[in-house]
Amino acid sequence: RDIASFKDLGINAIRVYQTDYTKNHDVCMAALEKAGIYVVLDVPAPSYAINRAYPEWTTDLFAKFRAKVDNFSVYKNVAAYVIGNEVTNDDKTTPAAAFVKAAARDIKAYLKKQNITTPVGYASNDEPSIRDQLAAHFVCSKSDDENVDFYGMNLYNWCGDMTFETSGYDKFVKEYSTYPVPVLLTEYGCNAQRPRKFPEVGSLYGSDMDSVFSGGFMYEYSEEANNYGLASVTYGKAGVEKTGDYDNFKKALASVSPKGVKMSEYKQSSAKRPSCPSVTDTWHVAPNVLPPTPSSASCQCVANSFSCAIKGNVTDSDAGKAGDLIGNVCKSVSCSEIQTNTAKGEYGHYAFCDITVRASYAVNAYYEDKKQCSADGFDAQTVKASTKADSCADKITDINTPSNNNGRKPTVDDSELEDLESGSSSGHHSSSGSKSAGGSDTGAAGSVSMLALASSQIAVVLAGAVAMMI
Repeated sequence: RDIASFKDLGINAIRVYQTDYTKNHDVCMAALEKAGIYVVLDVPAPSYAINRAYPEWTTDLFAKFRAKVDNFSVYKNVAAYVIGNEVTNDDKTTPAAAFVKAAARDIKAYLKKQNITTPVGYASNDEPSIRDQLAAHFVCSKSDDENVDFYGMNLYNWCGDMTFETSGYDKFVKEYSTYPVPVLLTEYGCNAQRPRKFPEVGSLYGSDMDSVFSGGFMYEYSEEANNYGLASVTYGKAGVEKTGDYDNFKKALASVSPKGVKMSEYKQSSAKRPSCPSVTDTWHVAPNVLPPTPSSASCQCVANSFSCAIKGNVTDSDAGKAGDLIGNVCKSVSCSEIQTNTAKGEYGHYAFCDITVRASYAVNAYYEDKKQCSADGFDAQTVKASTKADSCADKITDINTPSNNNGRKPTVDDSELEDLESGSSSGHHSSSGSKSAGGSDTGAAGSVSMLALASSQIAVVLAGAVAMMI
């Protein structure tokens, strides 16, 4: 149903914010591929994402992120992965940027281990107080292995009948003209005036911007309560009801002629990387230091070193109570190995372990200091240690965990695609996601952006695109 709309619009890529990695997506991805449509996929989801208010990069999150890329890396039309969407969105949430960059580093390393070259990037909001620090932070490491492969901006400055100059887009082009990795608009499409006419499309795919920006995703395909949609669709129903924006976006795309770059002609930017931003009153991430790669082996090892531990596992519903336990215990004993301080660049060796291991670490530290095995709100017990904690910090990391794909290749019967094209199978739908607080990974539920990437900076050119909540 919706792929027919994509083809009618003339787009060649969608950004999908939310997917279920436990499901098989062969049919949908094959149908998109047949239509010539790439997918830029957000790795996090509302139920597993780096929380901007209480950020951490844990073994559990890493496992879920790996499972997502395991599921989708078998598809040839996955163009890129987005590691986070507006996670740091003001000067109070800058510590989260350290953990997001660590996640990008580790997912890149995990993909590289499997000889997968799909780029990994970040989608940032346009918050003036930290915009420059964020842009520098994600590309400032000396090693490319720690930097994002592309940088996205969610930009809604061009509204109504503004021009390239009055919208301020000219300033963004100048600002990013020497940026060392491809830049694109991961969201655009101000709806302060409707219907939207999308005048920015002409600049995005023309001489105003195409030497710096690699196109962008128009937000969004399906109509939600926030009124950004091109079409109203209903789960399980074949009909597509166009909004006033649909034909305007189609007309805007038809008026441009973006030109791509062949891989053989692509040249990496020679621009110098910026310095990592220093700690200030509005930026709380120490330069050149990232959280360590989560290691399940290290966590299991240190758990085996405890002489006092919580009985069983801490459930999700008790995670808050366990956090309070850790906070209270660590007021009287040292817990530096399970704590972090991004402004000082301090990351405990076991801060990435799950809440059960961290709570037991605190309980054990209290036991070793006070000779009392107890845990407020939980049952605690003395146990026999089988390892020594000082041998656990450098265990092999989860990057070396084999892929769950086991060589799986997508298989789709032609009849399945024919059924979709004939309308005998209801297509996917755009769910109840909304554009609020910048569409945070921890809040919005699924959306599809329509993209049109076109510049000399990116090898695969995506011309005309949409954001979609699926």
